[in-house]
Amino acid sequence: MSIRVLLGVSGGIAAYKSAELVRRLGEQGAEVRVVMTAAARAFITPLTLQTLSGHEVRCDLLDPGAEAGMDHIELARWADLVLVAPATADLMARLAAGLADDLLTTLALATTAPLVLAPAMNRRMWGHPATQENVVRLQDRGVRILGPGSGDQACGERGPGRLLEPTEILEALALSASSPLAGRRALVTAGPTREALDPVRYLSNRSSGRMGYALAGSLAARGAHAVLVSGPTTSSVPPGVERVSVESALEMEAAVMARIRGCELFVAAAAVADYRPRVSAEQKVKKDRAEMTLQLVRNPDILARVAALVPGPFTVGFAAETEDLQTHALEKLTAKGLDMIAANLVGGDTGGFERAENALLVLWPGGRKALPLSPKARLAETLADLIVERYLADATSQDP
Repeated sequence: MSIRVLLGVSGGIAAYKSAELVRRLGEQGAEVRVVMTAAARAFITPLTLQTLSGHEVRCDLLDPGAEAGMDHIELARWADLVLVAPATADLMARLAAGLADDLLTTLALATTAPLVLAPAMNRRMWGHPATQENVVRLQDRGVRILGPGSGDQACGERGPGRLLEPTEILEALALSASSPLAGRRALVTAGPTREALDPVRYLSNRSSGRMGYALAGSLAARGAHAVLVSGPTTSSVPPGVERVSVESALEMEAAVMARIRGCELFVAAAAVADYRPRVSAEQKVKKDRAEMTLQLVRNPDILARVAALVPGPFTVGFAAETEDLQTHALEKLTAKGLDMIAANLVGGDTGGFERAENALLVLWPGGRKALPLSPKARLAETLADLIVERYLADATSQDP
């Protein structure tokens, strides 16, 4: 059965790419119907998209002929996926406000299908605080944001705001049934956490987040809807991955637990601080003493909490050790009830934190595999394949 995609086209110069997107969606076996805003018709004609989709293009909410049978509700029920590409700053603002002042925004409110937006706008519009607040608001409601890309813009400027290419959008959506994680949701944590001592100082660790980011991208490339809950890093978000930014362990716990329900995979690659200061000073602590004592309290164990959920996701942990790698990793695997653990040595001359390469010892109940030293992006690909293999084997073994 083909997936039914309702493609929304809003009014920006990037609307010309919608024609290729409709064609490529059809090549993927999707049945496509198109809804255009009034402004979109200034950039591309309905006839073009109607010819490519094979279906009448809807433009007006109050169309007497189409609305005789409450057609906008039928369209909302029909869709398996609502994709808006391009999504302008104006459209995103209206969706964030919950408006239903045209056919497209009405459908977005009326549908229960997943909503995916591919933004396209001037770089200054994308970077404006109002737009960024709208992005966060939409993501908090479960809306998936693809892009935008960065590069030359029609206005002559250069920067973030370009609509992703149709091939990139399709790659991120992974609509093909052959994608091993198609339709699955994966939640990945990455990077360090920061535990505030005062408004200036914090406790943290050396994690760069590279492995978690690469792994989220690898899972997305295998068809998963990947959400990345990340501590502070300079890593770039992979295409097709949603990032939720946090700072402390408590913030990471809240973000994970708010999103874990309905996820089939959970990969805890973040280096979460084990302890935080009992009290964070409201003002900068002055260096007026020769010594000072810092009281620390345990942070919540996010990985153990997720692993204990019933029903819960296939749970993968990470272990960074300086000695007795296999012993400590096995202890963690068993004690926390994990499905898999990826362990690596840190503090040596190669691999580990703040390095572009790593090596992993991957363990699961009854099995193990050593992944040799390699660039983290390549290592993430290998680990993602192993996670998929073990996840699918575990899912098959639990089928009645």
